[in-house]
Amino acid sequence: MAAPLLYIKDLHAWYGESHILHGVNLSVNAGEVVALLGRNGAGRTTTMRAIMGLTGSRKGSIHINGKETIGMATHRIARLGLGYCPEERGIFSSLSAHENLLLPPKVGTTAGMTVERIYEMFPNLQERANSPGTRLSGGEQQMLAVARILRTGARILLLDEISEGLAPVIVQKLASMILALKQEGYTIILVEQNFRFAAPLADRFYVMEHGQIVQQFPQAELAQKMDLLHEFLGV
Repeated sequence: MAAPLLYIKDLHAWYGESHILHGVNLSVNAGEVVALLGRNGAGRTTTMRAIMGLTGSRKGSIHINGKETIGMATHRIARLGLGYCPEERGIFSSLSAHENLLLPPKVGTTAGMTVERIYEMFPNLQERANSPGTRLSGGEQQMLAVARILRTGARILLLDEISEGLAPVIVQKLASMILALKQEGYTIILVEQNFRFAAPLADRFYVMEHGQIVQQFPQAELAQKMDLLHEFLGV
């Protein structure tokens, strides 16, 4: 059996004096969609940021494609083919949607997705290509934030709350995007508060509470875990 593409063991992370992660263990296989569930403050976003080296300090082990990254700088971690889409999106508001797509550097070993392919996947962005970032709707900004990562050549995508606050029609488009990317062999970690968005997309689920993984199970066990999810998430 192939080794996991991403393997985390006994991960601790801090912001200043605040100890947020308390020994997180998880793994993600190549081509898998994994959902990281939990209430606000459970440590899900901190886990994503720790993978990228964006926390104050971290201890433990994070292997990406067999390479230990716990001591690496963020820019070197990104060059292993990781793309992080944070909750705040980070769109350059003074640039057009098209100009935002031309900015990202190459980080992976493969070529990034072409602008033409991006526009096929997100026709809304093609329609708004010349619109400044400030004029895009929340859903269009979210599409642009994900599209920018795909331009870099990253094949491991860390997507943090991409469905939050968006209209159902946009959420459905994002779900279709994730399924399309999975078919193309991308590996995706979803941090989601919206359980109904993540449920049909993920191959496996991890549940976090108080900076630790408290449950993990595959898609096949989802139905029988609903009581547990109600307890931890209120779904």
